[in-house]
Amino acid sequence: MSSDTSAATTFPRQSARTLRYTVGAPRSFSVAPDGARIAFLRSRSGTDRANLLWTLDPATGEEKVAADPVALLGGGEEDLSPAEKARRERSREGSAGIVGYALDAAGGLAVFALSGRLFATDLASGAARELPAAGPLVDPRPAPDGTVVAYANTAGELRLSHTDGSGDRALVTPERAGVTWGQAEFIAQEEMSRDRGYWWSPASDRLLVARADDAPVQRWWIADPANPGVTPAEVAYPAAGTANAEVSLWLVDLDGAKTEVVWDSAAFPYLARVHWSANGAPLLLVQARDQRSQQLLTVDPATGATALLLAEQDETWLDLFSGVPAWTPNGELARISDEGGVRHLVIGDREVTDEKLHLRSVLALTEEAAYFTASAGPADTELPPGWVGVFRADAAGVAPYGPEGAATAVFGGPVAVVSSVSVERPGAVAHVLREGAETAVITSHADTPLLTARPEFRFAGERRIPSAVFLPTGYDRDRDGLLPVLMDPYGGPHGQRVVQSHNPHLTSQWFADQGFAVIVADGRGTPGRSPEWEKSIAFDFAGATLDDQVEALQALAEEYPLDLGRVGIRGWSYGGYLAALAVLRRPDVFHAAVSGAPVTDFALYDTHYTERYLGHPAERPEVYEANSLIPLAPGLERPLMIVHGLADDNVVAAHTLRLSSALLAAGRAHTVLPLSGVTHMTPQEQVAENLLLLQVAFLKENLGK
Repeated sequence: MSSDTSAATTFPRQSARTLRYTVGAPRSFSVAPDGARIAFLRSRSGTDRANLLWTLDPATGEEKVAADPVALLGGGEEDLSPAEKARRERSREGSAGIVGYALDAAGGLAVFALSGRLFATDLASGAARELPAAGPLVDPRPAPDGTVVAYANTAGELRLSHTDGSGDRALVTPERAGVTWGQAEFIAQEEMSRDRGYWWSPASDRLLVARADDAPVQRWWIADPANPGVTPAEVAYPAAGTANAEVSLWLVDLDGAKTEVVWDSAAFPYLARVHWSANGAPLLLVQARDQRSQQLLTVDPATGATALLLAEQDETWLDLFSGVPAWTPNGELARISDEGGVRHLVIGDREVTDEKLHLRSVLALTEEAAYFTASAGPADTELPPGWVGVFRADAAGVAPYGPEGAATAVFGGPVAVVSSVSVERPGAVAHVLREGAETAVITSHADTPLLTARPEFRFAGERRIPSAVFLPTGYDRDRDGLLPVLMDPYGGPHGQRVVQSHNPHLTSQWFADQGFAVIVADGRGTPGRSPEWEKSIAFDFAGATLDDQVEALQALAEEYPLDLGRVGIRGWSYGGYLAALAVLRRPDVFHAAVSGAPVTDFALYDTHYTERYLGHPAERPEVYEANSLIPLAPGLERPLMIVHGLADDNVVAAHTLRLSSALLAAGRAHTVLPLSGVTHMTPQEQVAENLLLLQVAFLKENLGK
C-alpha cells in the first residue's frame, strides 16, 4: 500500500482525497468461466481516481493493463453526459476512468464506456480499440458470443455495434421524448438495485429490453442558486403517492422485431428482477406497488407469454436480494425467503439454511454448490456484532468459505476472488483461490490511513442492539474523566454501520480523537439477524429507530465513561433525519445535532422506498404526519446544524428548506449550511474535508468541549 504522509495532510484531507480509502483498491472482479483469467478495476495510486482495467493470471499472479483511459482518450479529460452523471449518482460512484465493464460469455472480451464513447478490449492481448457508437452512451454489454455489443444512449435508443468495427445501428428507437429503451428508470436504480435495462439471450440472438415511459411522472426542477443564469435541471421524480414511470418488457430480435412480454402490470407494476440464462426460461420478479405481494414468472421466448411460477406475500413487505431469483445449472429455482420468520436460502423445495444464518445475498450457483453471504441468524448468540461471512452449501452441508473475514466473492470455474476484511487491518484483501487454496493476492494501491480505528463491539440493552464504541486515542479515565458523547448512526433500512471491518470506522474514530466518546448503534430496521428485526419499523420510523439510539446510549453508559449531560448526534441521509429527530423529539437526551441531507417530510421522498415502510400517503396520512420533522419544529430547544447539497436530486434541498422555514416561523434558532453544486454524495475533496471540520467545531461549541 502507498501512503499519503505529507506534512500538510490530515485525516479529513486524506479521507476526502482518497474517497474514504477506496481509490487505488482493486474492485469489480470478474473471473473467466474456465478460471484462466481475472479482470478487475484499479487506479494507479491511492489518490488517482481514474480506474484502469486490469487482468491477472491466477496461475502466476501476473498483472497486466488491459485498458488505460488516459491512453484511450489521448490524455484528454473525460466528458460525462448528464445521464452518466445521474447513473453514477444512483450507484454512489465517485471514481473516474473506467467505472464499469461487461464481459462476453467466455470472459475474453471486455467492453466499457469512457467519456460517453464505446471501447472494447481483448483481455488476452490487452489490445483496446474504440467501436463505432452513437453516444453519449451508457451500459454497453456484449452478446454472449462476443460478436456484437448492445448499449443505450441519451437519446433513449438501444443500439448495436459489431465488435469487428463493421457498423453501428439502432435496434429500438423511442417513439417520443420521455421514453427510453434498455435503461433502468430512476426508481429501479435508486431503490431496487436494478441498474440495467436489457438482458441478452444465452444464444446471442435476441434481448429482453425494458421500455420506460416517464411521462406520467411529476416534474421537479433542481436549480443552482449560486448561478442564477443557469437553467434549472428538469427531474422526473416519483414522490410518494404520485405516479411512477410506466415500465414494460419486450423481446427484441436482432432485426428489431418486438414482442411484448405480458403480465398483470396493473397489479404488479414494479419490474424488480430479470434473469435469463441457459439453465431455464427467462425469469421475472414483479412486485405490487405496496411490495407486500410479488410474482415469479417464466417467459415464453417465442410468444412473450408469462406463466406463474411462484406467488409470495408478506404482511409487512418483501425485500429484494442480489443474485436471486435465478436458475441453478441443474434447473432448480434459487431464491431467498422469509418464511417461518427466518431468512433462508431455498433451492427447489429445499430450505438450504436454517435459523443460525440470516441470508444477505447469493453470490454464485454452480453444479456442485451455492455460494452466499449471511450474517448471524436468530439462533446464533456467539458471533460478534456486525459479523457477515461467505458460505458454501453443497451435498455435505453448509460451511464457511474462504479466509477469515471473507465478506464477498466472485467465481469462475475452479477460481474465486474472495475479499476479506478485518478490524485489525485497513482495507480489504483480495485473495485468489483455486479449488479453495490461495494462489495469489491482488495488489492494492490504496493509501494507508493516518489513524487506526479501535472499535469496541457490544450488544447494548435488552434488545441486544449491535453497537461500536470509540474512545479517544490515549484516553485515561482517571485523568480525563467523563467524555461528551457523539452518537454517529445511519440507523435506517439497508444501512449497516456496525461491521467487523476497519475502514468504515475511521471517521468515527477521528471524531473520538477530537475528545468524544463516539457510539455507532444499528437499531431495529438496519440489516440484522431476522426479518422481524428489519421489519419492526413498519409505519414507525420516528419511534423505533430513535428509541433504539436512546436504549443503546443508556445501556453503554453503564460500562463506558459517558457524560449523559453532553450528548450530540450526527448523521447523513436517513442518519440526518434521525439526528434532527433526536433533538426535536428527545431534547432530554440529545443536546446538539448535525443533520446532513435529511428527509424531513417523507411525502417528498420516492415511491418505492417510502411506501414500502410507511404505506401510501393517501391511505395512511397520519403515518406520514407522525414521521415528519416539520410538525416538530416549534419544539426545537437544542442547537441544530442542517447541511444540504443544493444539487441533490435524491433527497432534494426542499427537505431542509421546509424544515428551516418551519423553524423560522416558530422563532427557533438553527444553522443551515447550503452546499452549492453538491449532490447527495460529497466527493469534492475540499467540501468533504471542511464538512468534518465544521461539524467538530459546531459540536465542541455546543457541547461545552
